[in-house]
Amino acid sequence: MGQPITVVEKPSSNPAVIRFETNRPLTGMGHERYSEPPSALLDKTVDELARRLFAAGGVEAVHVNGSVVTVSLERGRSGAGLGDVVRQLFLHYGDQPAPVEPAAAGTPVEPAAAGTPVAPEAPAEPPAAPATEG
Repeated sequence: MGQPITVVEKPSSNPAVIRFETNRPLTGMGHERYSEPPSALLDKTVDELARRLFAAGGVEAVHVNGSVVTVSLERGRSGAGLGDVVRQLFLHYGDQPAPVEPAAAGTPVEPAAAGTPVAPEAPAEPPAAPATEG
C-alpha cells in the first residue's frame, strides 16, 4: 500500500556525498539538516526519512531541501541501499501478513491466543425496526 517515490541517485564530486532527487517535495521551500537522528517527538515526513536513513547505517549527516536529499556518508561507507530507503518512505503495510479468510459456517474455530484482540460477534438477528403509527 502507499505510493513509491521516484528517486534518481546522483553522485557528487565527493564520493562520501550522495544526492537523491525525488519526484515530490519533502520540505516545501525550507531546508532541514540532521547530524543525528531526530527526536521521536518530531513527526514531519522529512524527520521520519532522516530517522530511517540513520537507522540504515553509515550515515553521518542528512540535508533535505525541497525534493533533494543529500546524504553525507561515514568514512569508508558506500551508501548502498539508501535510495531504497527514500523510495519506500510512503509505502505502508509492506510486511503485514496476508488477511485470513473467515471460517465457513459450521467449521470449528480455535480460540484466540491470550492477548489477541477478538472482534465482537454480530447479533443473531438484527433488531426489529420500531413500529410507526399511521
